[in-house]
Amino acid sequence: MHTVPDGVEIVASWESARHLDSPPLLVLDAVTGFLDAHGIGSGPLAWQRIGDGHSNVTYLIERGSESVVLRRGPRPPLPKSTHDMVREARIQRILREHGVPVPEIIAICEDEALLGVPFYLMSRLDGTVITDTIPPHLSPSEQRRATSEAVVDTLVALHGIDVTGGELASLGRPEGYLRRQVDRFRGLWEVNTNRNLPAVERIGDWLDRNLPRSQAASVVHGDYRMGNLMFAPQAPARVLAILDWEMATLGDPLADLGYLTATWSEAGSPATPLELTRVTRSPGYLTRRRLAERYQSRTGLDLTPLPWYQTLALWKAAIFCEAIYTRWQRGERPHDMTFGPSLETGVPRLLERAGQYADLTAAARH
Repeated sequence: MHTVPDGVEIVASWESARHLDSPPLLVLDAVTGFLDAHGIGSGPLAWQRIGDGHSNVTYLIERGSESVVLRRGPRPPLPKSTHDMVREARIQRILREHGVPVPEIIAICEDEALLGVPFYLMSRLDGTVITDTIPPHLSPSEQRRATSEAVVDTLVALHGIDVTGGELASLGRPEGYLRRQVDRFRGLWEVNTNRNLPAVERIGDWLDRNLPRSQAASVVHGDYRMGNLMFAPQAPARVLAILDWEMATLGDPLADLGYLTATWSEAGSPATPLELTRVTRSPGYLTRRRLAERYQSRTGLDLTPLPWYQTLALWKAAIFCEAIYTRWQRGERPHDMTFGPSLETGVPRLLERAGQYADLTAAARH
């Protein structure tokens, strides 16, 4: 944990940031005042950046005997309707009341004067997020299988929540969700790229022509993958919390399953920039097909059109990653030495994989 200001990312005060080329992410006296106002800890702060943080930024903050997690958007300017921390915190408060495993939201700051963007504080959970290494307590073969099953079963439970009334109904309009997704991401490509990749339009046209009929309406997480789940610190495998609700809305549940399975790392499959939890290539974890079969057996949904949703997931991911690549090219990600430059070839790889899923669906229709 740091206990002194750390370069341009974190400063002691706004006054000390006046000479910086870009605004800081954490302003210690502003955060200290906010913690004081909410009676959280006393004395100096210690902090640590956590998570992969390609989009929003998350810090573990410790103060005296108290520890909380602070989550904020990236540096402005922000694209319209993205990185809405107030909405993200509100969604988690509502879902927590419905039994969804999410961190407790402690406080929300809508005042942009403090950090330059809104942010919120949530409880710190004692758990494990699985990315590059398998935690020892979840390493035995039966726990690898149990981990995979917990990923699916947690998604099934989320999709099983009734969204037809109450506060949940205010989170989105499920009707027309798939059409809006295709239209929205078409528009995002045009404003977020400096290069010509014809596959984007070709796949977008295919998605448009083959739009499936949604079989159900549910909460859609929008980025449901193992790296956004926190597991209990001891066996058996159990999901303590679903994290990162920035893209959550109401819509078609198969969008989440399509994303989960299309981005799931599997032995023998080509790597993409979305291979964020590589460990599932190891023996013992369920395959994509087994994940889908378990989901189908618990929901009864027809998975014949699943390749369409997998195509959508990777096409959207390519467009999102292109925005990161363009920001990197403009010098807006000065400390990114690996992910940003990797997207020069990574985005075309995502599009190639998306096209392969599209061909699967096309073949199934003949």
